[in-house]
Amino acid sequence: MDTVAPALLQTVELETRPLPSWSVLWLHGLGADGNDFAPIVPELVRKDWPALRFVFPHAPVRAVTINNGLRMRAWYDIRDFQDLANRADETGVDESVQQVEALIAREAERGIPAERVLLAGFSQGGAITLATALRRKQALGGLIALSTYLPMADRLMREATAIAHTQPLFMAHGQHDPVVPYRGGEMAAARLRTLGFKIDWHAYPMAHQVCAEEIAALGDWMSQRFAAKT
Repeated sequence: MDTVAPALLQTVELETRPLPSWSVLWLHGLGADGNDFAPIVPELVRKDWPALRFVFPHAPVRAVTINNGLRMRAWYDIRDFQDLANRADETGVDESVQQVEALIAREAERGIPAERVLLAGFSQGGAITLATALRRKQALGGLIALSTYLPMADRLMREATAIAHTQPLFMAHGQHDPVVPYRGGEMAAARLRTLGFKIDWHAYPMAHQVCAEEIAALGDWMSQRFAAKT
């Protein structure tokens, strides 16, 4: 039976200049939407960068167990807040990965190949970023995982492709994060390093958030990615 392609998610899009040659696909956290990180663009973008298309998709609306079944935008259901190993609904993760892959494919159709796509995510969005990246058969230009963890880690470690570790990875985490504990981010980085990932890791004295120093460090890392492809 033929597999039905997922419907494209609705997105917020911003282009820094006409004819973008790179795309940044940025996934929001639980309960937010694609508008959440759009304001970061002017803070992040530098004058010497190539023209970029920022794509901020809206996650589907679904019931979230830890919030008493309240329906909200979420990349997957969160079943257990305390246990990171059992936090993610695997079916929801798989569905969201397929939807992200559809957006990556659309960028290719619009003239931006996977090698010039940066996949970014915060919290839940970061978890989907890592889940997508580990199973990619064609490397993306880079990965950005902020204040997040590795969902269904044992399964994803088994399913990691031979090229997964070649994707550059920026990770950052708050040392006082009450939502995704700092230790969860450290454990994710440690497991990914065993697969061969070279991680640009950053820690900040903050909670579950993004800070100015983090944005500056991310900008430095992105500058390196763009320079490597010129």
